[in-house]
Formats: sequence, C-alpha cells, structure tokens
Amino acid sequence: MRALPVIEQMLAQFPFVLLGFHADNGSEYVNHRVAKMLDKLRVEFTRSRPRRSNDNGLAETKNGAVVRKLFGYGHIPQRHATRFNTFCVEYLNPFLNFHRPCLFSTDKPDPSKPGRIKRVYRAKDAMTPLDKLASLSDAPAFMREGVTLNDLHALARALTDVQAAEELNEARAALFRRAPPRTA
Repeated sequence: MRALPVIEQMLAQFPFVLLGFHADNGSEYVNHRVAKMLDKLRVEFTRSRPRRSNDNGLAETKNGAVVRKLFGYGHIPQRHATRFNTFCVEYLNPFLNFHRPCLFSTDKPDPSKPGRIKRVYRAKDAMTPLDKLASLSDAPAFMREGVTLNDLHALARALTDVQAAEELNEARAALFRRAPPRTA
C-alpha cells in the first residue's frame, strides 16, 4: 500500500484536528489499512457513491483549477512521484493555503422561496484558507497541539503573495526539467 504513507503525510500537514475524510471509491483509499489509520485518529471516513459525479464536486473543481493547470493531464510515472509530492508539500500547499484567495459563500434567505437558503458569492468574501480559518470565532479550539494561528500567520508573512507565486513557478519549472511531461 503505497498511498498510506502519502495520506499520513497529507494529514500531518493540516494545522487543525481533522474530523472527516472523504474519498472517491478508489481502492487506494477504500481498504483496511486506511480505515484502521482513520479510526485510530477518530476521523470519520466517507466515500462517494459509484457513478455519482456530484459527490466529489469540490475535489473535481480543485483538480481542474489547480492540479490540471499545474501538472496537466498526463500520467506521472511512479519514479517521479516523490518529486511531485515534495513539490506539493514545499511549494503548492503553502501557496494555496497562505497566498491564493478563494471565494467563500454567504448563506442568505431566498426571497423567492421562503424557508430556503441561497448561497451568494461576494467579492468581499474572497480570502485565503488561512484567513477563513482565522475568521472563525472558535478556530483555536480546533488547532492541533503545538500549532497556533500566530505560527501560521508568521509562515504566511514570510513571503508576499507575488514572491510565493514566483517561487511556485520556479519550482514547477525545475520539477518539469527533472520529470518532463510524457508526450504521446
């Protein structure tokens, strides 16, 4: 099971305690080892239903807007997996969490349908995931032991948004010099 160490590494990167883990029906996630690890961490494990593409809307959106844009659609050979994982840990994840704004929705009552809630995306609701986490009144209660919002803000301030984007692009170029995209 090669995915288990990667999943453990991904989970360790989160600055907060995980309550849930959702995956598609891929065999790399749906097995006894992953279930045992998540159970040990007391993390609820849910998975998508077969042939229900809407179950993974958020993941598929990220795949299109982030993963495919940076890495393309080609297969990444196993021998390059460690390099790609290192790139994600050192450059991509910090950029996405500390420097790339996302739109977060605001729930408003739908005047045309009483009792229904409408999600509205306003420009003023754009913020980085770190800023969104910090905006929650009870955020410190969910932080992992030894991690504070001040620590995370210090990491975010270490580079400007432009510097982080430049580092990401330089690291991506270096990655693809060593692990060129597959042709044909």
